[in-house]
Amino acid sequence: MIPNEHSRVILPNYEGDSLSSYINANYIRGYEVEACAYIATQGPMAHTIVDFWRMVWHEKSPIIVMITKLKEKNQSKCENYLPEKIGGYGDIEVTVDKVAQRPGYLMHFLTLRCKGEAHKVVHYWYTAWPDHKPPDSPKMILDLVREVELRRYKDDGVTPKGPITVHCSAGIGRTGCFIAISIGIRQLREEHSVDVLGIVCSMRMDRGGMIQTHEQYEFIHQALCEYEKMLDAGGD
Repeated sequence: MIPNEHSRVILPNYEGDSLSSYINANYIRGYEVEACAYIATQGPMAHTIVDFWRMVWHEKSPIIVMITKLKEKNQSKCENYLPEKIGGYGDIEVTVDKVAQRPGYLMHFLTLRCKGEAHKVVHYWYTAWPDHKPPDSPKMILDLVREVELRRYKDDGVTPKGPITVHCSAGIGRTGCFIAISIGIRQLREEHSVDVLGIVCSMRMDRGGMIQTHEQYEFIHQALCEYEKMLDAGGD
């Protein structure tokens, strides 16, 4: 997956190395064309973990959503880039302050430090997505989307803290599902209707290949139908 040029994330050059500005990641517009609402990126590999943390630090991303296991069907999908407690990644130190288990996902509360500054990040590791197919029920992914939506804004409840970093393995399939559902529930709340095709087309303009299979496309519809029922019942 080669990131679209016009929307790709560009890192600061590291020690004069012009190639160090590259990372396989794109900004994705959110609801009502909110610029840089999300960053869709490839799951970190052994040689890109430092770049990944540089991106999170530079973009001041407040939330990371990981939707993949480290291995699926005996194939490596993503490197374990989270430290047990404290880890150093280039100039950035990552500390795990707390870990919490939720149905379907694990939360890591992190503090990033670099050159005397600190930045708080919440990492969501969604582990309930089955190998090579969407989940049978959208309930847990909806719970995760709603949790992330609550945390992504500053105290005023309007201003985003920064782009939400989302990745699976390639950063297009499950990543696309999560972002599409996130945008869709905003659209349902504000407009009482949703245009799934329009959301997917917009995402693909920002990062090619978002939503890989018809099963994933159907799953987005299923999740948003379920959310609409919750709205009709007076929930959320």
